[in-house]
Amino acid sequence: MLIAGPNLTIDRTSRLPALRPGEVLRLQDVAVTPGGKGLNVARAARALGVPAALVAFVPGHTGHAAAELIGDEGVDLRGVAVSGEIRSTSVILEPGRATVLNEPGPPLGDGDWAALEAAIGAAWAEHGVLVCSGSLPPASPADGYGRLVTLARDAGRTSLVDAGGATLRLALAAGPDVVTPNLAEAEGVEESVDALPDAPARAVAAGRELRRLGARAAVVTAAEAGAAVVTADGAWWIAAPRVEAVANPIGAGDVLAAGLASGLEAGLDVVAAACRGVAAAAAGVQAPLAGDLDVGLMEGLLAQVRPTAAG
Repeated sequence: MLIAGPNLTIDRTSRLPALRPGEVLRLQDVAVTPGGKGLNVARAARALGVPAALVAFVPGHTGHAAAELIGDEGVDLRGVAVSGEIRSTSVILEPGRATVLNEPGPPLGDGDWAALEAAIGAAWAEHGVLVCSGSLPPASPADGYGRLVTLARDAGRTSLVDAGGATLRLALAAGPDVVTPNLAEAEGVEESVDALPDAPARAVAAGRELRRLGARAAVVTAAEAGAAVVTADGAWWIAAPRVEAVANPIGAGDVLAAGLASGLEAGLDVVAAACRGVAAAAAGVQAPLAGDLDVGLMEGLLAQVRPTAAG
């Protein structure tokens, strides 16, 4: 798969017994790793044994250093050099809760987005699915992912968009093959709604609305509850398998996107591919590094995943 994850970051992941705003707190530990939703998708694809390339902007000296770290992981990064310096993301893990502070990243200059599109176009021959993942840097075209969806269609490739807000809305106008927002993103709300009792029904309704707005298929995730799938043939709910422990919930949606995209590249239909994605996400939350997963564990969980028709 080919992954457009333009807005790389440096993740600083820390643990605390409790986050108390307004106080001076001492972190238990800090792990510093390159990050970003697109990189998480690439990590998961690598764990799944699926050939993947990540196309992303590489800002300044710190971006160059992050690119070297990404290469050390074995991820195929097709970096597009831009000015500025790479953004940072603070991830604070408490028992049962994660807080994420995202910086926007440096603004793009003239010609930067065109260079990203050219890098994607140069890699079509090797990949059948384009995954557009994460936020867009400042000064990107507002319809950036919509433009990539059109490029994918013109090249005879399948497009998958995992984004929210205006980025998702403008991508829908281009008719992506699949969109994979979480429920809050699909409904356009700020607060988490995944744990609510009516999340499955709301996810199905949101998926239908996403199709009405232009997506050919929608997979709307609801965290540990599961995911709704809506296609031209109907709607399904996929309950997530129960897992014993959660090492790091960050990146679960990215792992799901990778599992889904890998299934599509293997010729599965959207429902079967989404089942693979849900199992992958359940395995991914048990890995300490965002985007990583144990494939053996995923395969065991996949045996428990069954879609049920939704009304």
